[in-house]
Amino acid sequence: MSSTDPQPLESRRAIATVCLSGTLEDKLTAAAAAGFDGVEIFENDLIASPWSPKQVRERCAELGLSVDLYQPFRDFEAVPPAVLAANLRRAERKFDVMEQLGADTMLVCSSVSPDAVDDDDLAAEQLHTLAEHAAGRGLRIAYEALAWGRFVNTYDHSWRIVRRAAHPALGLCLDSFHILSRGSDPAAIRTIPGDKLFFLQLADAPRLEMDVLQWSRHHRLFPGQGAFDLAAFTGHVRAAGYRGPLSLEVFNDVFRQADPRPAAVDAMRSLLALEESLGATALPPAPAVSGHAFTELAVDGAAGAEVRDALGALGFAHVGQHRTKPVALWQQGSARILLNSRAGAAEGTASVAALAVESADPPASAERAQRLLAPVLPRQHSAGEADLSAVAAPDGTSVFFCRTGPGESWLDDFAVLPAETAEAGLTGVDHVSLTQPFDHFDEAALFYRAVLGLEPDPVTEFAAPFGLVRSRTVSGGDGAVRIALDSALLRRGDWAPGVREPQHIAFTTDDALAAARAAREAGAPLLSIPDNYYDDLDARSAPPPDLLDALRAHSILYDRDEHGVLLHFFTEVLGGRVFFEVLQRIDGYAGYGAANAPVRMAAHRRSRLAAR
Repeated sequence: MSSTDPQPLESRRAIATVCLSGTLEDKLTAAAAAGFDGVEIFENDLIASPWSPKQVRERCAELGLSVDLYQPFRDFEAVPPAVLAANLRRAERKFDVMEQLGADTMLVCSSVSPDAVDDDDLAAEQLHTLAEHAAGRGLRIAYEALAWGRFVNTYDHSWRIVRRAAHPALGLCLDSFHILSRGSDPAAIRTIPGDKLFFLQLADAPRLEMDVLQWSRHHRLFPGQGAFDLAAFTGHVRAAGYRGPLSLEVFNDVFRQADPRPAAVDAMRSLLALEESLGATALPPAPAVSGHAFTELAVDGAAGAEVRDALGALGFAHVGQHRTKPVALWQQGSARILLNSRAGAAEGTASVAALAVESADPPASAERAQRLLAPVLPRQHSAGEADLSAVAAPDGTSVFFCRTGPGESWLDDFAVLPAETAEAGLTGVDHVSLTQPFDHFDEAALFYRAVLGLEPDPVTEFAAPFGLVRSRTVSGGDGAVRIALDSALLRRGDWAPGVREPQHIAFTTDDALAAARAAREAGAPLLSIPDNYYDDLDARSAPPPDLLDALRAHSILYDRDEHGVLLHFFTEVLGGRVFFEVLQRIDGYAGYGAANAPVRMAAHRRSRLAAR
């Protein structure tokens, strides 16, 4: 580490109340429960609250929260004298509020007012006057360049004005969204004196081509959920000498309608992960993952029989039975499925209740998960049984950390059964796909990235028969662990697909044609794909005629990317929600056949309607 790099430093963590849903009272409670040190009070939240500013201060003190910023104060600088006089009167009233709140810093946004003029000298003079008024009451002004400011819309421009104003009570507020959304180079932040950096606001975002104001108002995300390099950005700010709180300011339509308690936990997790990337906090490193240990399905009697029949027809064998619990182990190759008939399945349904990853150090994986605020799940186990650590993912799925092999292993909890089966050439698990509630989609990707150390792929979208579907895969261990996360905005009414949150497990094979042939001969409930698909495939990709005929005969779908080819086929939906996929990746194909998803979804609906 060079002498110019920031030294490791545990930062205070804050969150703007605008990030969360609910009343001010709800937001403060959620922020404190998630472990935040302070809050930014958003003016609209205070105005709508029945609490006086003094009562807000007292409640924050009870919760262990400081009030680090009051915001926003808009359209102040570079205005005619009469407007300036009105603005100063308005500021004095806000200073009264801040004194009662116990906040010492007010955020002033660069003006968008039609009254403002393009005059840096006038802006500096008037901001100096405002700072003088603030200083007389022991307060500070943090000036922020809005990305859509009328004349001042970059941080370097706002710094020129603050430097020209030359008042000790006037400094900068740096907002990652306003800076990175405009493509500004944040490296020059290092040249700004640290004592003039009064506040730092952090927000991530996806890369979008749209009006920057609309982008900001609706699509900001917590750090690690978007495309901005917030580690580099924050590193520049800390290198300049900033030692104030790391504060989140996120405007997002989903977050502001979601339960504020898990949203605040998600926010805190994002800051902890960001600090880890900066070397500013000590977390146990994520142990390497090397595969899917098992996937557990919760089944009731009828659904259990349906799933067992399908697994048997796909070449799986019932190889073990848990010694004390109603859990059956089915296996083929390294693919292991647990069928749990006491896991809370609703009548006639099957669902993915848990997934387990092979960890190089399961206790360390569990400790890291707990440090990153993942809820630890209580588990009952008998003497001599494996004490597996499990945490809850945002959608409620249990995530286990395992080591499978000779010696101490979770497999020792199962009595070995004699098994005879005609294997269908399935070799392992390629990925597990879990549909996420719309308001947990971004949270889930951050969870798996931060807690398990998996790397997220870019978000993809495709037009399905029932609306737009977003999909994102997180993976690790050079593809040994893959979890696909899907989400759709609405699944309501009789016109919905009938499967509110479908889940599936994708198995690998070295020969999809042979696997499909064997599964069909064994009576597996394979999904039928219409001829129109293969006519179109012939027109688009022109596979060899004999291959096209074989694909058509066995309802195998085909995709191709710059690396290679994917062959894959599906079962029908089992137990109302779950289905299986078998896939063959050829020559390094890296995708998941997203182009075929609408065809598969339509085929699933047809098969379900026909079964009624």
